[in-house]
Amino acid sequence: MAGFDPFSISEEQYTVPMVREEISGSRIAQIRFKTAIESGRLKVQTPGKVFIDEVKASAKTVGDAFWLSETDMQVLALALKLKMQGYTPLVATDDYSIQNVARHLGLEFASLATFGIRQPLKWIRYCPACRRKYPSDYKLSECQICGTELKRKPYKKSKNL
Repeated sequence: MAGFDPFSISEEQYTVPMVREEISGSRIAQIRFKTAIESGRLKVQTPGKVFIDEVKASAKTVGDAFWLSETDMQVLALALKLKMQGYTPLVATDDYSIQNVARHLGLEFASLATFGIRQPLKWIRYCPACRRKYPSDYKLSECQICGTELKRKPYKKSKNL
């Protein structure tokens, strides 16, 4: 919501309740969010568990599960729910992990301030100090060899993900 103005487009707009918690630090975004809901421009819905489970499975497949917040997964799940109801949802985000999972789920997305991903990505986690590689779903955030904080990079770029 920080870079998105719900009053700038005329299409129906939806979000999840958890977004409210994520924008609690920005007073302008809070006002914009509240006003959009009160005016009917923005509708708040909670996706069902079946859609959340599908998003989690997809995120794990492409290696983005570790990088998505619960809010991110709910936004994607809501888009998936809307798609199943016959809508053509467009997820507005600059987050590459959200874009990557959206692409894997067949959802459209639009970037607000970046170019966005151009092709599907599969990630690998690695230690920048000792170069040890870890699977994308590795639970720890530090290297088990040297203790350095892990980073991620695309493992392979494939149009068939």
